[in-house]
Amino acid sequence: MVLERDKVIVLDQVARNAGVMVGMKRGGVTTLTADALMYDRSPARELDMQREVAFALLRFSPQVAMREEETIVVDVTASLRLFGGIVQACRQIRETIKAIGVTARMSVSPTGQGAWLLAKHGRRRVLKMSSLERHLGELPFVAVPEVRLFAEWFNGLGCRVLNDIRRLPRAGLKKRCGVDLLDSLDRAYGLSPELYEWLELPPSFSARIELPDRVEHAEAILFSARRLIVQLCGWLSAQQLALTQATITLEHERGRQAIEPTLIEIALAEPTWHEEHLVRLLKERLGRIELEAAVIAVRLTASKVQPAEPPSDSLFPDPGGSAQDHNRLLELLVARLGSENVLRPAPTSDHRPEHANQWLPVQATTKACPPPDELPRPTWLLDTPVRLMIKNHRPFYGSPLKLVSTGERIEAGWHDGALVTRDYYVAEATDKSCYWIYRERPSVKTEEVRWFLHGLFG
Repeated sequence: MVLERDKVIVLDQVARNAGVMVGMKRGGVTTLTADALMYDRSPARELDMQREVAFALLRFSPQVAMREEETIVVDVTASLRLFGGIVQACRQIRETIKAIGVTARMSVSPTGQGAWLLAKHGRRRVLKMSSLERHLGELPFVAVPEVRLFAEWFNGLGCRVLNDIRRLPRAGLKKRCGVDLLDSLDRAYGLSPELYEWLELPPSFSARIELPDRVEHAEAILFSARRLIVQLCGWLSAQQLALTQATITLEHERGRQAIEPTLIEIALAEPTWHEEHLVRLLKERLGRIELEAAVIAVRLTASKVQPAEPPSDSLFPDPGGSAQDHNRLLELLVARLGSENVLRPAPTSDHRPEHANQWLPVQATTKACPPPDELPRPTWLLDTPVRLMIKNHRPFYGSPLKLVSTGERIEAGWHDGALVTRDYYVAEATDKSCYWIYRERPSVKTEEVRWFLHGLFG
């Protein structure tokens, strides 16, 4: 399908074999093939379709912008780790666009403007700024809209590609063509910041699509309904929401014998924002419906939503959860945050609290050692113990501290040169807060007794 300013010509192989070419007038087309189907261009419907695709792409990034010449810019910088890298992200974006029912030329580059220009000429991925400069310089200068206004002048100068224009003096270009041309080139080459009007999300979701023909079987509605579900999932992801109830409205023919729309309520036992699950549910529901009349349009409304939560109710699943649930959660955290940021405790055989545990990547395999004893120890240890004041011969931390446990004597570390000799106690403040403090055992009786705060109980 080739878009022109005043019409759309659908060129299939039969039309090409008949001699039809892009740019021909209607009379010439009908002369070559009388059965050719031609449709008047509808800018409003094209804009609606572009908006549908933009909403669907919100699942990859909240930074989606609609630009001129049927272009959509998506900043996926912060989402690459989540989707498994740029190759996997591009593959999923193509699948999403295909689900909407359109085709697109896609490109990747360090700048949005550069990716747009490369996509218009079939270039795929340019990940380095040095490569971007080389590939952009080889493009015809008419690729940049701001340059087309002065195409005749540039042709007279012998310019053919963007590199030719960039070799011209900037001062002369600014005086002859204005600042818009230079700003556009600078944004493409990453020499100036890019400012986009990101897609503004409505507070609620309700989208409608007209079917290409009258549909009399409910199963045939699934393809068009999926276009709406893809948009809904993009909206949910951008809003960080999960769907709990949705309404599918099937609109029938209007007129004297018009009937009320058919409503399909989808209530979810567990909130979700995943396309596959919603499509599966809708397919099951459509398979059990007998239409009273032909359907001409479908509307999808998110009736109830709630803040999205991880698949598990808590970071550490309940004992009733399966091992698969636990593993999926950990894999998601590792993919999103990186293995170096998802750690697990690994107790070691050492009586010293600061050495009794180490934090390792959750996927690392080590043999865990049990804690040295069952005496009360807090889960929150200070990196550096804080020396406490002494008032009336009692340790003081905001208020006098009362010792409420027996002492735990620790004398270890002689083998690695980090000997500690301490007596640990659980201390209670006047507000009932509990702390883990210790007293250093003086080497001689004349030394001052010193108390330290080492941990806090929840």
